[in-house]
Amino acid sequence: MEGHRERKKVRTRRALLEAAVRLFSERGYEQTTVAEIAAAADVAPRTFFAYFASKEDVLFLQAEDRGQVMTEVVAGRKPGEPLGDLLSRMFEALVRSLAEDDELDFSLSPLRTQLVFTEPALRARMMTIMMEMQPVVAEALCEVYPELDPVSAGAAVGSFMGALAVAGLMVQRRGGSNEDVLAAGRRGIEIAVNGLSSLDRS
Repeated sequence: MEGHRERKKVRTRRALLEAAVRLFSERGYEQTTVAEIAAAADVAPRTFFAYFASKEDVLFLQAEDRGQVMTEVVAGRKPGEPLGDLLSRMFEALVRSLAEDDELDFSLSPLRTQLVFTEPALRARMMTIMMEMQPVVAEALCEVYPELDPVSAGAAVGSFMGALAVAGLMVQRRGGSNEDVLAAGRRGIEIAVNGLSSLDRS
């Protein structure tokens, strides 16, 4: 019975997500109401708020979990593990968390990204999340790498997040597949880890 309820919750959440993304795309984010999203998913508006605190949270449901994935990787630093190796392992952990997240189908990522970059309210929300998340990860790095000062840790996290986001975005905007986006993110991390000088040898 517990398994059935959990599967139903996953289906409902997915239905709400898909309805929201479709309506945002067709009508615009600002023009779409919670009531319309609920109706499109064939649930009551109160059901929407059982899954999401607000309309914008539909697109940022797992942001907190992603931050937790990163800090858990940092906390689990292997003895003597170089920073570059840890950052690469952090990327792979994020990829696994996306693959395991059934209710946030990765196939919806391109449309979500398009909405985030075209809707000011969503773009502001994304920037807020990143500004809150990155110092937390940087502080975690300082704890496991005593040789890192706060500026160096912040630069490392900023390089990681920027390389991951922008490299993937460049491929996504050119119609690349999800696999292409992941490959771009992985290469972006390699460039961030090895330095811009690595481009001279490519």
